[in-house]
Amino acid sequence: MDDMDDLRAWLIALRTPGLGPCGLRERLDAGEGDIGRVVARLQNRAAALDEPARAWLAQPDEERLATDLAWLAEPGHRLLRCTEADFPPQLENIPQPPAALFVSGDASRLLYSQVAIVGARSASAGGLAHARAFAHALAQAGFAITSGMADGIDGAAHAAALDAGAATLAVIGTGPDRVYPRKHHALARRIAAHGVLVSEFPPGTPARADHFPRRNRIIAGLSLGTLVIEAGLRSGSLITARLAAEQGREVFALPGSIHNPLARGCHRLIRDGARLVESAVEIIETLAPAARMLGHELAARLQAETGGEATGRPVAKSGPRSGSRGGASDSGDHSSSDEDPAYRRLLTELGHEPATLDELVQRTGYSAAALGSMLLMLELEARIESLPGNRYQRLPDDG
Repeated sequence: MDDMDDLRAWLIALRTPGLGPCGLRERLDAGEGDIGRVVARLQNRAAALDEPARAWLAQPDEERLATDLAWLAEPGHRLLRCTEADFPPQLENIPQPPAALFVSGDASRLLYSQVAIVGARSASAGGLAHARAFAHALAQAGFAITSGMADGIDGAAHAAALDAGAATLAVIGTGPDRVYPRKHHALARRIAAHGVLVSEFPPGTPARADHFPRRNRIIAGLSLGTLVIEAGLRSGSLITARLAAEQGREVFALPGSIHNPLARGCHRLIRDGARLVESAVEIIETLAPAARMLGHELAARLQAETGGEATGRPVAKSGPRSGSRGGASDSGDHSSSDEDPAYRRLLTELGHEPATLDELVQRTGYSAAALGSMLLMLELEARIESLPGNRYQRLPDDG
C-alpha cells in the first residue's frame, strides 16, 4: 500500500462513526498495524456495526476525504499515527489514547518535556500576568508550554512562550483547519510556525462542548505536570487537572484571594492534594527528576535505534533552551552522563566555546529533538549553561 492509499485508509477509519480511538487501536492490534487490513475487515464485517458506520464504509464521502488529503498535502501538515515511531509515547498510557493526531507545525515538538498551563477564560489581569510569568520562566528553564489555545490563561501562556523564543503546543478541540475562539487566528499562525497545533479531530470539525474534555486528556497526557492558574469551581481546567492526577502526573495550583471566585477551583485542587506553588522554581525542581529520567530514556533509545550512531529522525526533546542552572539538580554526581557514550560525544563536540543547537546537530549528527533532551539533562546536572540566541556552553568541571 503506497502512502496515499495508507492515508486514505486511515482517514476512512478515523471518520467511521462509532469506531473511536479505542476501537481503532484494538483493530490495529488485531491486524498487526496494517490499516488497509483493518478497513477491509471493517467493510467485510459491517453487519456487526451500527447503520451510520455501515453506510460510511459502504460509500465513504469522497469529497470529504479529498478535503482531508488536500489539508495533509500542505507544507507543515501531517497525520501522526500511533503506528509511527515518533508518535508521542507519553500518550500511550492515558485513558482512551488517540489513534492519530492531525498536526500543523513541527511534530517532533510533541516529544519535548512539557508543562501544561491552563486556567480561566475570563481571567483577571493578575491571573494573565501570572500565566505569562510562569510560562516565560518555565520556557527559559527548558520546558515546552502546552495548553488549549482558549481565551484567557491558555492564550497568555502560549504567547509568553513564543515571546521567550521557546516551543509551545496547542491541543485544540476543533479540526486542525479551524480556530476557536476566532480572535486567536494570529496566535494560531504563530504557534503553527514556531510550535505545533494538534487535534485528534479531522479537518472541518467545528467546536463542540464534548470535544474539549477529550482535548483535555491529551493536554494532561503530553505534559510532565499541569499548572492551574485561576479556575472557578466549574472550570474545565479542573477536568484537565483531574485527568493529570489520574495519569500519575504532577498537578500544581496557584493560590489566590479568598474573595476571588476564580481562586476557588485552585483552592479545591490544593485541598485535594495538588501542590501549592508560588514560583516557577518550585515546578522546575519538582519536575527535574522526571526530566532527567526522560533524558536517560531518550539517550538509551537513541543508542538502541541507531546502534550507537545517531540519525536525523526525531526521538524526543525536553526544550529548546534552558535558563535555570543548578537549582533543579539534586547532586553534583555526574556519573549518569559521564558513563553514557552519547553524552560523552555531545560534551566533546560542544568543546569549551559556545555553540548553537544547529551547530551541535551538524557536529554530532544527532537530531535536534534528541539533543534538546540531552542538553536539558546536562544543564540539570550543572554541566552546561544556556546562553541567549539558543546557544550552549560547557561549565568548568568542579572535580
